[in-house]
Amino acid sequence: MTSPRIRLPLVGLMVVVVLFLGYALPPYLGLDPARARTVAPEGVPYYYPLLVTHIFLGSLALLTGCLQLWPWLRGRCPVVHRWSGRVYVFACVFGGLAVLTFSTVTYWGPNQQAANTLLAVLWIGTTVAGYRTARQRRFGEHRKWMVRSFALCFSIILNRPWTIVVMAIVQPGDEAAAAQAAGVGAWLSWVVNLLVAEWWLTRPRKPVSRRSADGQRVPARSAA
Repeated sequence: MTSPRIRLPLVGLMVVVVLFLGYALPPYLGLDPARARTVAPEGVPYYYPLLVTHIFLGSLALLTGCLQLWPWLRGRCPVVHRWSGRVYVFACVFGGLAVLTFSTVTYWGPNQQAANTLLAVLWIGTTVAGYRTARQRRFGEHRKWMVRSFALCFSIILNRPWTIVVMAIVQPGDEAAAAQAAGVGAWLSWVVNLLVAEWWLTRPRKPVSRRSADGQRVPARSAA
């Protein structure tokens, strides 16, 4: 059985994802460009359809990603884990490709465009690496790549909060300064996540001990 130490953070993560989707999705469900929360660049007719594609696939990636992080599901329902993983990979790869097609024309200029483009490349790359290592049954590496992939995926949620924080600190006086602040927020939304993921993957693990079925203590070993 999953320990509360693992289960409670996962529950908190799921709550954050559900609350975010409840806030972010409604304006796009009617497919009305006028209700979009992002500023569409002029003269780019493909921007909104691809933005909606990215938002819907990103939402699917967040939900299935939470399932992939659930230890009980991995251990007790491996078939569900594998199929939800395939859905996650599909959503990340095609959601990332959608970002690549419009990231260079986003409203706030080169700084944000560079951040979103590199994010999309890394998101696709880490997801594909995770899928390939799973197919090769290198599950330790698979887990690490998927943690990185989900950390990048979670930037969807943190982009706006980071931008608000940067705007509050900088207090830009014109649109050019606001564009730079929005770009910094875009960088922070995934760079910080990736650094935290790498810390989590490489942090020292406490040895854990367990008991066998007959009650005998099994020698301690490092936690996986």
